[in-house]
Amino acid sequence: MMKKVLALILVVAMIASVAMLAGCGESKEESTSAATADSADAGKTYIIYSDNAFAPFEYLDTETNEYVGVDMDLMAAIAEDQGINYEMHNEGFDASMGAVQSGQADAMIAGMTITDERKETFDFSDAYFDDGQVIVAKEGTKLEDLNGKTVAAKTSTVGGEYAESIKDQYGFTINYYEGSDNMYQAVLTGTDAACVEDFSVIGYAIKSGEVDLSIISEEPANVKGYGFAVQKGKNAELVEKFNAGLANIKASGKYDEILAKYGY
Repeated sequence: MMKKVLALILVVAMIASVAMLAGCGESKEESTSAATADSADAGKTYIIYSDNAFAPFEYLDTETNEYVGVDMDLMAAIAEDQGINYEMHNEGFDASMGAVQSGQADAMIAGMTITDERKETFDFSDAYFDDGQVIVAKEGTKLEDLNGKTVAAKTSTVGGEYAESIKDQYGFTINYYEGSDNMYQAVLTGTDAACVEDFSVIGYAIKSGEVDLSIISEEPANVKGYGFAVQKGKNAELVEKFNAGLANIKASGKYDEILAKYGY
C-alpha cells in the first residue's frame, strides 16, 4: 500500500513539474514578444510633413539647399531629447494636412494653429508658439482702401478663415494661394491690395528685407497656439514624446536658444 502511495505522489510531482516548465516557457515567449515589440517601436522611423515656404518656421536655405527654421530646429531638438527617428518632408501646408489625414504621414509640424475645428480631424501636442493674424499691404495703404479690392490669403489656413471673417467689414473679396511667397508677390505686383498673414512670419520677412510691405492692422488678431499634429486617434505615443521633449528643451534653455536664433 505504501508503495502505491509513493508512486502516486511521484506521478503528481512529475505532472506539476511539467506544468511549471510549460508555464515558464509561455512566459518566456510572451516576454520575448513584448521585448520585440518594444524594440520595433524604438526603431520606427516616423514620416513627418511640413510647409516649404513659411519663414522663419520652415524655408529653403539656398546656400545649403536644405530646409531650416524654427519648426525644423525644434523637431530636431525634441527628437534628440526623446530618441525619435524621423524623416522630414517639406511639401507645403495643404499637402501636409492631406498627408496626415490620409495616413501617408505620421505627423506634421508647420506653424499649424490649434483650433476646435481642426481638433475634429487632428490630435495636437501642447502649443509650442503663439501667434495671430495681421493685414499687410504696400506702404501708405489704409484699411478703408481695401473696399472693392481683392485680398490674398493662404489656402487651408487660419489666416484664410480670418480673412473670411472680416471681408464684409472691409468690403473686399479673397484670392487664395498655396504659399506665403505667392501671396507677397501678388501684393507687390498689385494683383491684390493686401494679404492676411501670421504676425511673426510677415514680421520676419519685413525685418529681414525679403518683402517691401507694411502691417496696416493695429494688433495681431485671433491669437492662438501652434501645435504638432497627428491624425485623430493615431500616434498618441508620438504626441506624448513631443510634449515631453518640448518640456525638457524649455527647461534646459534650448527652446529659447532656438527662438533667439530667428529673432524671437
